[in-house]
Amino acid sequence: MERALLVIACVAVCLLAVYGLSVGWRHRAGRQTDLPALPAVPDDLGPDLVPPVTGMYVSTTTAGSWQDRIVAHGLGRRAAGAIRLSDEGVCIERDGEADIFIPTADLVAVTTAPGIAGKVIGQSDGILVVRWSLGDTLLDSGFRSDDSDAQDDFLDAAVALVPAHPRAGTTAVDQTPAPAPDGGTDPTNGVTR
Repeated sequence: MERALLVIACVAVCLLAVYGLSVGWRHRAGRQTDLPALPAVPDDLGPDLVPPVTGMYVSTTTAGSWQDRIVAHGLGRRAAGAIRLSDEGVCIERDGEADIFIPTADLVAVTTAPGIAGKVIGQSDGILVVRWSLGDTLLDSGFRSDDSDAQDDFLDAAVALVPAHPRAGTTAVDQTPAPAPDGGTDPTNGVTR
């Protein structure tokens, strides 16, 4: 009898935790309803500037705040996939989820970081980070590549594609150092290499 009560208590605690996570996720999405809709993926992205890089889309966060995950518009759902680069922009193709398209005009910076919400790697270049603007909000989208050499090629090509002057209303680099996953500050502050 005592064992049955312990099992019931453990199941109840687990169900309560799942319920709490679900409510928290919905509230976060509700706070982010002011974000505009994502840009539509064009029918033709044009030729790839570098071969697509396979890996894992990790998450999207508010720029410079690596733990403030954006969950609106499905941006909070992690998925395997590939990231593509063309003259039109960056397309993150996610398996089982809607693709994320970032037009060239909305690109602010492309760099690497040791982590982003949902994934921290011990390497300083473990996550490919694309900083972009969605309306007036700057976002960082993280992608973990399967191949570091392919990531380097993508990074070099993407840096060359970033417009010299971002869209009106946004700034290319905030002068306040961004927090780094180790608790310090990000010395690159999103500046591309």
